[in-house]
Parts: sequence; C-alpha cells; structure tokens
Amino acid sequence: MAKKTAAASPQLIRIAAPGSADLSKEQKAFNRLTKRIAKLETEVHAFRAAATRLRQRMQAEYRPLQQRHNDERARLVRVLDHAYQQHKLTKTERGKIEDLIAHACADLPGRGHPELQPIIERYAPPPLSEQEEAALDQQTATMMKTLYELQYGIRFDPAADVSTPEKFRDYVQQQLDAEEAEYQRQEAAAAERRARRKKSPKQQAAEEKKKAEAKSVTQAVRTLYLDLVKHLHPDRERDEAEKARKTELLQRVTTAYEAGELLTLLRLQLELNRLDQDHLENLAEAQLRYYNQLLRDQARELEAQLYEEQMELSNFTGRTYYFGAAPAALERDFEQQKSQLEAKIRQLAAEVLAFEHDPRALKAFLKTYKIPKPGPGPLLMPLW
Repeated sequence: MAKKTAAASPQLIRIAAPGSADLSKEQKAFNRLTKRIAKLETEVHAFRAAATRLRQRMQAEYRPLQQRHNDERARLVRVLDHAYQQHKLTKTERGKIEDLIAHACADLPGRGHPELQPIIERYAPPPLSEQEEAALDQQTATMMKTLYELQYGIRFDPAADVSTPEKFRDYVQQQLDAEEAEYQRQEAAAAERRARRKKSPKQQAAEEKKKAEAKSVTQAVRTLYLDLVKHLHPDRERDEAEKARKTELLQRVTTAYEAGELLTLLRLQLELNRLDQDHLENLAEAQLRYYNQLLRDQARELEAQLYEEQMELSNFTGRTYYFGAAPAALERDFEQQKSQLEAKIRQLAAEVLAFEHDPRALKAFLKTYKIPKPGPGPLLMPLW
C-alpha cells in the first residue's frame, strides 16, 4: 500500500452507550479497534515527522562532525608516521603505530583522504602465504560449519568443499534451497490430499460460511463507498468551488476504499453528515462483525507502516528505533550521539596537538594502547 500521511489528530469514532455493560461484544470490539487505529495513526504521523527532522539534522549537523572527526584522524596518521620515522621508539611502540595506521585508520582513504593511501600501504602487514591463507580459511570454515549446524540444522557432507567463504556460502544456500523445495513439495502434497478428501457436511457448511462472510465484508465497505460516491459526484455541481471541494473529497474516498480503510470512510460519512450516532448504535451484530474484520486489517496495516518507517530510519542512521521510538526519544538519542562525537573530536584534537609537540605524550598514549587480538572475523556471513 502506498504511504499516506495520517491526520495529526484523527477523529475518534465510537459507539456510545449509557454504560459499558450495555454494549455488546462486537460493539466493544468496534470501540477498541477504532481507538487503536486512531492511536496508531497518530504514532505513524508523529514518527514520520520526527524521522524527517532527524534526517535533516543528520545531514546538516552530524555529517559535518563526522568529517571533522575523520580530518582529525588523518592528522593523527601523519603525526604517527612522522614519529615512526623520526623518533626513537621501542619495537613494541613501533608495532602499535603500525597497527593504528594500517588497521584503525585504514578506512580514511575512502572517507575523504585518498592522499593517505601510500602511508597506510607502507604500514600494512605483508600478505599471507598461500599456506597461511588456506589454514585461516579452514579454521573459519570449521567454525562456520558448527554455527550453521546449531542455528539452521544444516548437516554438512564431509566431502563438501567449503574451504573458502564463497564456497561455504554457495553450499549453505544450496542446502537452504533444497530444504525450502522439500517443504513446498510436502505442502503441495498435503494440500492435494486435503482437496481429494471428502468434506463432511459440517466442513462444507463452515467453508460456505467463510466465503459468505468474506463476500459480506467486501460488500460492507463497498456500500459505504458507493453512498459517498453518489453524494460527492462533482459533475452534478455547477459552482466551481463546490465542484473542486467534492473532487478532492472524492479522491480521498477512492483512496480509502482502495486501501480498505473502513474507518476513514466512516469518518468521511460523519464529516458529510451521511452518518449519525444513532445509526452506529443500531448497526446489526452481523454488520458490526464485518466492520470489525476490516478494522483489524486496517490496524495491522498501520502497525506495518510504523515498522517500515522505523526500519527505513534505522537503515539511514545505523541506530535501532523499535524501542523508545517516540519523537522525544529520537531527539534525545540524536543529541546524545552528537554530544559524544563532539567530545571525541575535542579529545582527539588535543591528543594530536600534544603528540606533535611532545614525544613523551605519544609514548604515554602508546603505553595504554592495546592491539586488538586477531580473530576469524564475524560469526555470521550474509547469504544474499
């Protein structure tokens, strides 16, 4: 479904009664669902607006800070390179500088500082021999086999060649495809058996009832749609302003109908005086049951919209917003991240300045720096 901007303050439609005990089960469900939809519409609208502001602030405020941070890191590389060439350093200190330049700062040529590539290459460790690469690949493959056996239940053929990441990925994908094909085959066979199986009168009646209800649900929203279309048909208007108003309203009606948004159609009926409170309170239980099915679908669609908005923002910022996704929480998270990056820039700038003028400051820093231990890399590899 195409995204639509939800109203900031959606109109709440509910069935009123002197007391909640006077409402039937379907009437109570109708009120719960309309309240839930109104709340979700507000949440989608608020999150979308907050996400737009956050994207703008990321581009205007955070991206420049990231560039400043990379500029300071580039200064650090030059200072470390100069110290390596000019200062009297121990073997351990030189090893730490090599690690900082070749690994911790290896991304800088791709982040606006291509001039650093020769320096980084100068400190890069020598390439592994064929025997070393083969041993590392074998170690990684063994670990990955154990992981995928536990996580996905895949059984590896001892004769299968999974000695490289590419071969491992291809083998795993083949196994997953084979499992999916077998599952689909079993499902198709089960469906064929069910189709051949003679249905009891009770089962036939249940199927007919389900089909009738589905047809009634479709008819319920169509009835509302046709009533509004008949009322709003702009060709019957001679006044141009009224004709334009009805044309815009008719577009809203059509959009809501195509999306199956019953509550939006009911709001438009109320707005156009095509619906009153007495009509709502006197709806038959069967009609309410059909309405409630549509309202549940609309609520699920709004939940999916909110999740999609959260996913898109997470992909943009690299942060997770499924918890604490309120606009105020987004604002606090951004301010915290911005403040932390500003503090990191100030600290790095001060350290680089000290390293430039005082070799003792650099030695003190290198004494506290620990080279990360080598490992086999990430525990999971993407399969697509």
